[in-house]
Amino acid sequence: MNHENHVKGQDALLLAARVLLALLFAIFGWQKLTHYSGTLQYMMYVGAPLPVLATIVAIAVECGVSIALISGIATRPLAILLAVYTFGAGLIAHHYWTMTGMARFENEINFWKNVSIIGGLLILYVTGPGKYSLSAWFGKQPDGSQKVLGAAR
Repeated sequence: MNHENHVKGQDALLLAARVLLALLFAIFGWQKLTHYSGTLQYMMYVGAPLPVLATIVAIAVECGVSIALISGIATRPLAILLAVYTFGAGLIAHHYWTMTGMARFENEINFWKNVSIIGGLLILYVTGPGKYSLSAWFGKQPDGSQKVLGAAR
């Protein structure tokens, strides 16, 4: 495999990774938005602080950030934001260490899934969005600097 094909493959995989990581948040953010009252009840049930605000933040982060990540906009800072959000959500909603029985088992799985998702988001932070992103389309370099138009790669 030559270097050019290797780079193209990496960019396609970065696109797939962005979509797959963000898809989870897009799906559940949409559910939170379209079932607002149920989301609010859930926030109260799990003991989220300021449940109305927590519901609004969850919807905004999950819908907005997932769309931006899929598009490849501000990938690095949003990957960190979503990693912090995911950790906080795990602490609030999946506090298995306070539970027993089947609830403990189910929430332990969900907590550690959140930790794994955080790992994927940190990798996305390190790699950036890749070539197939709106940032690349509009001239942003992987490090966030602006491309010099007409400059050779």
